[in-house]
Amino acid sequence: MQPMEEIYQEYAKLVYRYLLSLTREESLAEELTQETFFQAIRSIGRYDESCKISTWLCAIAKNVWHAYLRKHPATDNLDDQVIAAPSAEEAALDAAQKTQLLKYVHELPELQREVIYLRIYAELSFCEIGEVIGKTENYARVTFYRGKEKLKKMLTEEKKNE
Repeated sequence: MQPMEEIYQEYAKLVYRYLLSLTREESLAEELTQETFFQAIRSIGRYDESCKISTWLCAIAKNVWHAYLRKHPATDNLDDQVIAAPSAEEAALDAAQKTQLLKYVHELPELQREVIYLRIYAELSFCEIGEVIGKTENYARVTFYRGKEKLKKMLTEEKKNE
């Protein structure tokens, strides 16, 4: 097992990006990233290496995020917050399309939105996503596919209305 300092250096950006995709607020994502690693240090003895360290950290981050929401229910609805930067896959789209696409992602049901963020922003495999959300790899794949299909439909409808 790597020392925690090396783990932090290697995975802090990934955890931060994941939390930023959930919070859509840089300062809160930074704060929750620190809390995630604090919790990881406290529970490192329970890490059994049955999953990748990145998956374990993202699962902790998800729990930290949910704990934050329980303590701060007023921030549960972040519709007016700035949406995180788009992924590399969206780089070919112009700025207006990117913004609209991210608005549509935000409109997806929570689980689909989380799977899409984990896949695109955190760059996790479907197996890792399944572990983070407590479901199977196949469930993560299907959820991602259905989310993409909903986004395609939303974009197609928007083009028809133009």
